[in-house]
Amino acid sequence: MKAFIIHRYGKNEVGQIGEMPEPNLKDDDVLVQIHAASINVLDSKIRSGEFKLILPYRLPLILGNDMAGTVVRVGPRGSRFKPGDEVYARPDDDRIGTFAEFISVKEESLALKPRNLSMEEAASVPLVGLTAWQVLVEVAKLKAGQKVFIHAGSGGVGTIAIQLAKHLGAFVATTTSTSNVEWVKALGADLVIDYKKQPFETVLHDYDVVLNSLGNDVLEKSLQVLKPGGQLISISGPPTPDFAEQQGLSWPLKQVLRLLSHGIRKQARLRGIHYTFVFMKASGPQLREISSLIEAGAIKPVVDRLFPLDSTADALAYVGTGRAKGKVIVKVK
Repeated sequence: MKAFIIHRYGKNEVGQIGEMPEPNLKDDDVLVQIHAASINVLDSKIRSGEFKLILPYRLPLILGNDMAGTVVRVGPRGSRFKPGDEVYARPDDDRIGTFAEFISVKEESLALKPRNLSMEEAASVPLVGLTAWQVLVEVAKLKAGQKVFIHAGSGGVGTIAIQLAKHLGAFVATTTSTSNVEWVKALGADLVIDYKKQPFETVLHDYDVVLNSLGNDVLEKSLQVLKPGGQLISISGPPTPDFAEQQGLSWPLKQVLRLLSHGIRKQARLRGIHYTFVFMKASGPQLREISSLIEAGAIKPVVDRLFPLDSTADALAYVGTGRAKGKVIVKVK
């Protein structure tokens, strides 16, 4: 099958289209013909080798972390899906590879595609939708009337997180660039800060939750906007000892992550704030919840551009510029 693969890790590694064997089907797997996949920042981080100690993939590696497509075959223990079903998923961490014509996905990680979305729109949802859900619903337990600050409102996670937070009844603040202010307000944000004109930490106070997807300098400033008892939740790191424990990492790696996150954990503790690192997990049941919200009109995916599979490297480069509004899609079929 045709796929976009990397042969080595590195900041200068681009990746290329090549031929790979079709994936094997385990007893509880579903083989899916991929129609569309989407680009995530995680793809570039994996390609550069940022996660090679935490996620030790075998090379050559097919990149890609979410997709929508059609069920081709179901393993002998499968019961939820049948050939022809239109589905979408974020495959498990150790089973990525959606920039390809086929993928084998655990049945429990898969969900039926929302009926009111195209394949391209559906492919934009799984990773960012599950990230927003796991941060706001699972970890923050966000409640109506609470105040949440979501960094980078025009990004993939930001566009979904704003809509989900509003559905949950929260007051939502976010940041974006000058040209996107009105566009982000239309997603439902109550307060939009143009980061080119105003430092967010001078405007926002007494927030319950911050969702951080940016660098360490922004992470530390985010502490200033939270009230005591608030939650600083980061999807961009640094990872914590709790995360290392959940991943079953080796003792030396656990100590490395303890050191990396020591500073922000200490600063948060001194302010009475809880710091959590979230690395999104695959989940079919949570995707079904998200599908219900999409079909009810509470969440609408935002697609910026489409690229053919042969131009996956260009799609990754475009997302790397940081100018994408919503998600960038790789059209496979």
